[in-house]
Amino acid sequence: MTDNRGGTAAGAVLGAATVATGLIAGVWFAYVCSVMPALARSDDRVFVEVMRNINDVIQNPVFFTPFFGALILTAVAAWQLRSTPARIWGIAALVLYVAVFAVTSAVNVPLNDALAAATDPVRARADFEAPWVAWNLVRAVLTTAGFVCLLRALAVRRAR
Repeated sequence: MTDNRGGTAAGAVLGAATVATGLIAGVWFAYVCSVMPALARSDDRVFVEVMRNINDVIQNPVFFTPFFGALILTAVAAWQLRSTPARIWGIAALVLYVAVFAVTSAVNVPLNDALAAATDPVRARADFEAPWVAWNLVRAVLTTAGFVCLLRALAVRRAR
């Protein structure tokens, strides 16, 4: 049952949104601190081949469930928190995750698609690596900030 005053169902949705957002923040963070620095040591052919493989295998339910789930659950949580003191944190988390979704859709996915279609690994890497790494860092920061907002919403909700 949905309780717009922040009842048990709202707490479950907020908790699930927090977990899903935390998982996605962890994915982006893993790229920032390990995947991309490791690939930076590779030659162009290996870099392109591995990134293509990653882009293929990440398209699975284990990734898509929290990626899309974080957006949906955070939107529902923000709605459920609308008349509580935690509302600002839910709204902030939603705005941040919508920004992550927009960056992913407008920048990272098109870069992935261009990499998949490229024929020259040297040119492909030159066009892909720097912008993809930079925008992934943006996603990591935004998602982590959204995660922190959801944690704060949980804390405010519990304190009432």
